[in-house]
Amino acid sequence: MKTFVTVLGLAGLVALAACDSAKENQVENAYENQADALDNRADNMEAMADNLSGNAEMAAENAADSLENKADATREAGEAAADAVEPN
Repeated sequence: MKTFVTVLGLAGLVALAACDSAKENQVENAYENQADALDNRADNMEAMADNLSGNAEMAAENAADSLENKADATREAGEAAADAVEPN
């Protein structure tokens, strides 16, 4: 599911790239890079959780979910920031 969303997001960015300004792309890319880093941390946390059990596993899974939510929020903030610098 996460791969599908990532591919869908990248396809959307490619489609919009033709009509975006350079500044808008720069802002959006910065946020996207931050979100990707958060997703990577979440993936690592989930891999670690696979090696744990009980409460420790649940805590790691919850932390991974929190990182994924933060990544989603970062992407949304990036889109809003990019829209704010978009020339009218």
